[in-house]
This record gives sequence, C-alpha cells and structure tokens, in this order.
Amino acid sequence: MKKVLFSILFAGAATLAHAQKSEVADAKKEWGLFQITMNQKPSLEKTLAALNSGLKHTDNAIANEKSKNMPEAWSYRALFASAIAASDTTNFENSSAKQKIAEEAVAKAKELDTKGDEKANISTAEINISNAIKLRAFTAYNKKDYAGALKYFNEATEKNPSDTSMYLNAAIMARNIKNYPEAIKNFKKVISFNTPNAKDLYSEIINLSLSELKDTVGGIALLKEASAKFPDAEGFIQTETQLYINKGDIVKSEEMLNKLVAKDPKNPTYQYLMGDVYYQQAVEVQNKKNKLDSKKVKEANTMVTQITALLDKALPYYLKSSELDPKYAPALEALKRVYAFKNDTPKYEAVKKKLEALKP
Repeated sequence: MKKVLFSILFAGAATLAHAQKSEVADAKKEWGLFQITMNQKPSLEKTLAALNSGLKHTDNAIANEKSKNMPEAWSYRALFASAIAASDTTNFENSSAKQKIAEEAVAKAKELDTKGDEKANISTAEINISNAIKLRAFTAYNKKDYAGALKYFNEATEKNPSDTSMYLNAAIMARNIKNYPEAIKNFKKVISFNTPNAKDLYSEIINLSLSELKDTVGGIALLKEASAKFPDAEGFIQTETQLYINKGDIVKSEEMLNKLVAKDPKNPTYQYLMGDVYYQQAVEVQNKKNKLDSKKVKEANTMVTQITALLDKALPYYLKSSELDPKYAPALEALKRVYAFKNDTPKYEAVKKKLEALKP
C-alpha cells in the first residue's frame, strides 16, 4: 500500500514539474505567435492582451521551484515585459512598471544563462527597454510636456551614455522649461563627443550662461574653452573681448588680443578685434558725452579729445586688417565709422565704394 502511495506522490511531483516547464514552452509559443500577428498590425488593446498573456506564463514559471532557475523563463519574461513597456503609449505608469519587470528579468537571465543560449532574447529585451524610454520621452514632447520629456530623455542617457542625440534632446527640453543649468550640462555632454555641431553648441551655452544666468565668470570660462577648441572662431574672441570691455578690464582685452596678434600677425580678424578694443572705449565715452548737459562745454570737449585719441589708436589696426584682407567687411565698416567721425570725406567715400563692391 505504501509503495502505491509513494508512486502516486512521485508521479504527481513529476507532473507538476512538467506543468511548470510547459509554462515556459507556452511562453515561447505565445512569443512566436505574437511575432507573426505583429505583421497584421493589431490594435494596441489586442497587442497588450497578447503580451500580458505571455507574461502570465512566465509569472507561473518563475513562481515554481522546478522552473524558477530556467534561463528561458527569465529571458522570455524580459521579452514580454519589455515589449509591453515599449508598446503602451497610453499608460506611462504601466509602461514604467513593465520596464522595471523587464530590467529585473534581464539581470536574472544574464545571471542564469551561463551558456549564452538566451543572448539574442536578452539583447532584444534591452533594445525594447531603451525604445520604451524613448517612446515615453517623445510622447511627452509631442504633448508639450517638456518637464516629463526631460525626465525620460535623462533616463535614456543613463541607459545609453554614448547616445548623443538623447543628451541633445534633454538639453533642448531643459532649455524649454528654462532649466538653464541642466540645459548647459547636457549641451556640454554633447560637445564632449566632438560632434560636428560642437561649435554651435558652444555658442548656445555661452549665450545661456551670459544672457539667462547672468554668469559672466562662467561665460568667460566657456569662451576660453571654446576658443581653445576653435581658435579661428572670431565670435568667441570678440565676445570675450567685449566682456572685458564691459567690465572695464581693458588691460585684459589688450593682453588677450596682443597674444593672438603675436601668434598670428597676418590674421585680419585679430587685427580688427584689436582695433575694436579702442573703438568700443570710444563708443563708451561718446555715450557719456551724449548724456552731458549742453552747458558743460568744457567736459564735452575733453571727451571729444578722448574719443579722437582712442579712434587714432584703433585706426592702424583696422587699416592693417583691411590690408591683410581687402574684402574683410567688418574692418571696412569700422574704417567707414572712424572716417565719418573724423569728417574725412575722401577716405569715407573710398571705403564706402569698397563695401559696395563686395555686395553680390
């Protein structure tokens, strides 16, 4: 009698183990069927129903001692959960929850899959997880939920630290919600990859630092960084020079440009910018003069003398710039302004003709 009882118990245990392994087999079948039906472009409702059905089989498989350590149980669990995460565009909470399940399943599958048999499934699940995050990001963006989009784009960069497009998108979202430090951080990350648009992105973060954050110190640091990387970009040099002028740090402006001129004396841009150091000072004095009471003739005359002296300092550099490159319009425009102030009509007209000749 006991032998019969033991036989029945053993048969029951074997049947249960087989039943749990069949859950994995059913999950495989469900996945294969899902792959086929996807070509028919089923509705989201039907897609999610099919995927949830497959996921249920893996729930049963990992719940049992006999099958919980089967690599296949976890790799297919990762497939179903990640596919739901990447498919559910209507419920971000469900998408995120299934993504978490998929991530846990991927980690467990990698731990158990010592032979590498589930490598393809694991890779597909990881791609689905990445796509799920991007899908939520772009969906939020299309809804003009820029804060939500930023959250998901940042998550995407954490998953794939080499995806420059996600850093760029995160930066744009941060800029849209006026989170300028976050925008600068992400733009700088894109720059660090030496992308073709790095020069333009430097201009962007410099502008954000100076115009939005009013951070002159940070702006100058970025300008120096940009100038070192793009030494021929006159815009960076000009902006930094202007900042020193605005601060009244003429010595620093001259020092910086003198080094550049010494390094490349035949560069027309450097010569022009050197002249601009003095010209901008002249403009500042002119602005002060314009605000003077008309009765303060003596003070006005003193200022005219100062302006003339500064323009006289600027003039040789503008001339040198124009000599090095006769078609360099900024130098010609500067010369026109100087000659206009000095009432030197012949030279003014001559420069004007040169400028007109440059027009297409």
